[in-house]
Amino acid sequence: MKPPGPLLALSLAACAHTPDTPPLPEPQERFWRALAGHCGKAYGGALASTDERDADWRGRAMVAHWAECSDTRIAIALHVEEGDGSGWDRSRTWVVSRTADGLRLKHDHRHADGSEDAVTQYGGDTLSPGTSRIQDFPVDAFSIALFEREGLEASLTNVWRIEVDPAGAGGARFAYQLTRRNDPTRLFRAEFDLTKPVAAPPAAWGW
Repeated sequence: MKPPGPLLALSLAACAHTPDTPPLPEPQERFWRALAGHCGKAYGGALASTDERDADWRGRAMVAHWAECSDTRIAIALHVEEGDGSGWDRSRTWVVSRTADGLRLKHDHRHADGSEDAVTQYGGDTLSPGTSRIQDFPVDAFSIALFEREGLEASLTNVWRIEVDPAGAGGARFAYQLTRRNDPTRLFRAEFDLTKPVAAPPAAWGW
């Protein structure tokens, strides 16, 4: 993947609407504009849910960095502090894309040497217009096949959610959430404060 260009150019590119940009339902268009409004910025966050299956995430600092933007793609790198304080895990990037049918979320997972993890590029497409603040991404067929191949049966009914407020909004937040249709007890949620930008971290692994 090519490295990102100047932050100003990224921000302008992400906000531009061109004839080649797939049209979106109005709620998704407003959601896209809100997401794009943070291009080039980074924000601190933390685990907000209490599911014991995520106990190893508790207390670890997180940074969400809008690292790369274009007319049709926004890549948000998730940097997670190591539990032992030895450094940062920079293996995860959320990629939101415009398609002919709506919005798509994919998870780009990398190792420290930049190579792809065995479980990567999974996600899903929107099935409804959603709202200007919230979009849900049910697991797609590619991801189901990947999870079955890797023995991750628990993930076959994943639904990912992204929530975002426009830049400058009072109390603005960004959230990433995972639930499962076959398990009402499953909830992973991380929240980020969009009112207080932080210094941009180094590039995510492989980016």
